[in-house]
Amino acid sequence: MALSETFSAARLNNTWSGYSPYVLSIVRIVVALLFFEHGLSKMFGFPQPIPPPALFSLSWFSGAIEFVGGGLLVVGLFSRASAFIMSGEMAFAYFISHAPHSFFPIINRGDAAILYCFIFLYIAFAGGGPWSLDAKLSSRHTNARLVQRMDGEPLL
Repeated sequence: MALSETFSAARLNNTWSGYSPYVLSIVRIVVALLFFEHGLSKMFGFPQPIPPPALFSLSWFSGAIEFVGGGLLVVGLFSRASAFIMSGEMAFAYFISHAPHSFFPIINRGDAAILYCFIFLYIAFAGGGPWSLDAKLSSRHTNARLVQRMDGEPLL
């Protein structure tokens, strides 16, 4: 490999690395919208007209978690906590609903639950990204702490 190719690959890697926080935000928004749609269908019968579950049943709780958690994750509010709860819900859903039918996810149709579980687990550790309300609220709080006098009293 030529030296110019090495520098080109390193430059490309640095360029792509700079976009990773924004791609995290995009992935969070898209996955949360898909998950929100599941909750919307379970709770309100839209866009898929299914009968609503019985109040306080297991299906009702899963729909509530999907609806509220998906909505919070779309805007990036309480991203880590909501993603962690939704990750747990998907792990629970996989072992309760899918795993008893077969060991293999392609057969038991649990591949979506596994993907949701691990994407949400990643978001729980990585956070919501720069395009989230969490990031905006955090930066506002950080900026307020930076604007202090030397004796520790806030200027504002």
